[in-house]
Amino acid sequence: MAPPPKFEVKRIPSVPHPGPPPIPPNEIVQKFAANEDIARKVYDSYDFSQSVSIEELMKGGGRFSVSGEMYTKPDGKRYWRVGQNPESTLKFTSFSLEDVRTILDQPLFFLTPEEIGHYNFLYAGQYKLDQLNTYVFQVKPKLLSTKRVLFQGVVYVDDQDLAIVESYGKFVSEIPGSGQQLPFKMFDTYRENLQSKYWLPTYTSSEDIISIKDVGQVHLRLIIRATDFKLPSSPAAGTSGAAGSRLAPLAD
Repeated sequence: MAPPPKFEVKRIPSVPHPGPPPIPPNEIVQKFAANEDIARKVYDSYDFSQSVSIEELMKGGGRFSVSGEMYTKPDGKRYWRVGQNPESTLKFTSFSLEDVRTILDQPLFFLTPEEIGHYNFLYAGQYKLDQLNTYVFQVKPKLLSTKRVLFQGVVYVDDQDLAIVESYGKFVSEIPGSGQQLPFKMFDTYRENLQSKYWLPTYTSSEDIISIKDVGQVHLRLIIRATDFKLPSSPAAGTSGAAGSRLAPLAD
């Protein structure tokens, strides 16, 4: 399992006071939302391999891993197919395929034009992210909903393509305790440039600490990777990272 891109995550103060960006923040939001609409459609049109890893980050800890394929059936619905049986050397915790499916069922975060009306955006300044210069926005739901899960966190927007290249946050609902009852509440998602056009999510990580009777606190790390993007009609097409991408490549 390759390490994540060497990005230093800059946490944003609760009330940032940055100088104005070169273009109005509302214009940045509208432009990255338009790009998000294109990226979502492209993402949904591709099949790709996906691996999930959960590691116990403590002395004597073990690791759970499983891989599969995300694909679209003729009915147009998306499915995740297990490629091989899970392997586990976990010592203090246990996870199943159903747990993995629950984690993968978390809403994929695309801030399309249809979605941005549900959120307030607060411009929080500019930040150097690896080789990218980015605009940073805090994202908060205007109102929580009982019918849908919403995102709350931070997004980093490339200043050239005006596309989201990283997001960090959680999914929230008006119903207390709704959603998956597993660790991993905060998700850090990186994107890569596919075909030098589309910024698609390829690497998600999360860490959490849980308490276990007779063991104490167990530090866990989750990693989800997407690779080998290809159109269903062309199995040889696509790649997990296109040439010319300005993000550090995610090597296999």
